[in-house]
Amino acid sequence: MLAVLTVGLLLGALLSAMVLWLFSGLLTPLPLGWRHGAVVVAALLALGRDAGVLSFPMPQNARQIPQDVLQRDLMRGTLQFGFELGTGVRTYVSASAPYVLALGVLLAGDSVVTAVAVGVGFALGRALSPVVRLASGDVDNWDVVLLDRLPPMKVAICAVTAVALAVLGWTGVWTG
Repeated sequence: MLAVLTVGLLLGALLSAMVLWLFSGLLTPLPLGWRHGAVVVAALLALGRDAGVLSFPMPQNARQIPQDVLQRDLMRGTLQFGFELGTGVRTYVSASAPYVLALGVLLAGDSVVTAVAVGVGFALGRALSPVVRLASGDVDNWDVVLLDRLPPMKVAICAVTAVALAVLGWTGVWTG
């Protein structure tokens, strides 16, 4: 079932990444420096949000995918659950970094390869949680440990994202 979930995650994330990439063409007339600056500012704001310094809502459907999706048909339901989770549209996204990356895809106007890489990275990141949880051998304890470690992990991931985006722009790697 984990493989089916991962396929669904990949399909959903790739769909979202492709939609963002297609819309990115509408923003390419804006100067590249402005687009890059907007993403870096968004990353810093997201870092402040994840660190608890700032408080603002993210544009999301902050609820879980209904369990009845899995109860109707396990295989098809798992694929649908993964797809919906992969899109990031019909579920709760606990960290801010995926929003920053989505904005980066939207504003970069870069190659489709970048959008695919972001989509695959998001999907594999979401697939990593159940893999690690199952591999732990103690899923109840893993959940407790995750709750303790999630806040600093979100801050660290968002900080790395902000630094990486800044470096990509300032070194000229982000070509738009």
